Amino acid sequence: MSATLVGKGLAAGHGGRVLFSELDLVVAPSDVIGLVGVNGAGKSTLLRMLAGIDQPEGGSVRLNPPSAVVGYLPQEPERRQGETVREFLARRTGVTGAQRDLDEATQALVESRQGADDAYSLALERWLSLGGADLEERAEEVAADLGLMIDLDQAMTSLSGGQAARAGLASLLLSRYDLFLLDEPTNDLDLDGLDRLEAFVKGLRAGTVVVSHDREFLARTATAVLELDLVQQQVRLFGGGYQAYLEEREVARRHARERYEEYADTRADLELRARTQRAWMEKGVKNARRKQKDNDKIGRNARVETTEKQAAKPRQTEKLIERMEVVEEPRKEWELRMEIAAAPRAGAVVATMREAVVRRGSFTLGPVDLEVGWAERVAITGANGSGKTTLLAAMLGKVPLDEGHAALGPGVVVGEVDQARRRFEGEEPLLGVFGEASGLVEAEARTLLAKFGLRADHVLRPAATLSPGERTRAGLALLQAKGVNLLVLDEPTNHLDLAAIEQLESALAHYSGTLLLVTHDRRMLEAVQVDRRLRVKDGHVSEEG
Repeated sequence: MSATLVGKGLAAGHGGRVLFSELDLVVAPSDVIGLVGVNGAGKSTLLRMLAGIDQPEGGSVRLNPPSAVVGYLPQEPERRQGETVREFLARRTGVTGAQRDLDEATQALVESRQGADDAYSLALERWLSLGGADLEERAEEVAADLGLMIDLDQAMTSLSGGQAARAGLASLLLSRYDLFLLDEPTNDLDLDGLDRLEAFVKGLRAGTVVVSHDREFLARTATAVLELDLVQQQVRLFGGGYQAYLEEREVARRHARERYEEYADTRADLELRARTQRAWMEKGVKNARRKQKDNDKIGRNARVETTEKQAAKPRQTEKLIERMEVVEEPRKEWELRMEIAAAPRAGAVVATMREAVVRRGSFTLGPVDLEVGWAERVAITGANGSGKTTLLAAMLGKVPLDEGHAALGPGVVVGEVDQARRRFEGEEPLLGVFGEASGLVEAEARTLLAKFGLRADHVLRPAATLSPGERTRAGLALLQAKGVNLLVLDEPTNHLDLAAIEQLESALAHYSGTLLLVTHDRRMLEAVQVDRRLRVKDGHVSEEG
């Protein structure tokens, strides 16, 4: 079914802070609108409004036709206790809900309730349109195609991170919604998964709104970009795709700065003129008073007339200032300005692995022989489930080896941002967790967290209530609080906004210690200069030339 979504005058806020207002948006068939903005700008909030999950503080959302089915896929797919992969796929594709409605309509038909025929027809049509009739068969095919070689009746909670990412991708590829709202669908996907997702999104006839931190994905799929500019309190829609958005945004920002500077210069000149004229006026009045005893009536009248003219000039100038159209100064965007605190240099050898083997169920990593030297910058790539995270954990001594040896060199101080950001998942306030981990007193912790965009309304909240992007920023802040000389980043761009990713890349360019980087972000792999590339495939580690 072809469907169009119309948002009119939408407004939302959080804790007294306005996120956006007067937001207008039309999502037509085949549109792919990339939704961008800093963490906390309201991207996920907007998606939930468009999906009908949350109500806007102002404005309205309308579907045409009203019976269209909107698919909302949140950035962190919920893995419910006891839910199988098969049940997860049915829920995420909307088939579970459609099946429930169909069962209720069937019961109503059996009981001959009024209007049961129409309700049954609508429920059946929806179940069929969402692919309920052949979901079982398609699920097996898609799972096999993605390399998800597991029993679909296995519990979702038992899957590894890589397997869960593939299951999430499978749920998307199986979906047949009339409109798609996708919140960070690229998170945790490997390069093959990204290619498949891109092909799926580009092939959709349904309208799509997608939030993504993956710049290459946006460049390849988006037909337009909607920017939520929290700093300037503006909402702007840019046509022509992601690259056109970057170029137009830069031009718009330059013009906004130029307009403000022209306004500020003109106003400053007029204010200076008014002060000068006022000084001349006051001097003229003093002179006129001093010469009041002059018996020359004509001269006295001339001086009075001159004084009155001088008094009128500053008033005229002040009126010019009042009539000027005020141009607000473009507010400076939040910048990460991250500096990774350096610990004293470690030895020449930072980490070694000799015939190292880790076994986890049916998966085996190794044997691995590896040596990482001081100041080496190493990128680690590979498909989901290939063993990248296990390799890092074994190297850092976080998992026991079944065979072989692994050790860090003398003087090595590790700074790590792990894939799951587990440090900030508890109910304790962020400030307490961060203070304990960093060793900083409260005032210092607050100051550093604020530098990373985590201010008073963040630091007193339970860490678990922070968004994924905010938890990632807290992890990055720890790297600045503690001196490190071995930096380990496992998918650091997951959940970070685009501006923060670019600023992280800049920080890495100036980092002088040893770097281990796991990422599927294609532009980050290009931007961060590395000395070595390790590829992990089916538990085997090889060096790329």
